[in-house]
Amino acid sequence: MPEAAAALRVSRTTIYELLDARALESVHIGRARRIPTEALLAYVDSLRTNA
Repeated sequence: MPEAAAALRVSRTTIYELLDARALESVHIGRARRIPTEALLAYVDSLRTNA
């Protein structure tokens, strides 16, 4: 999560809020939750098209 937050320049709390709102996709690997790079790019693209 810290890497995703740094890439988007938002707080870790914001990342969790985006995940809870299903605005950002993640995958579970064991007990860890990971955000694929493609999911970050798709989220940014969605912001561009909605603006």
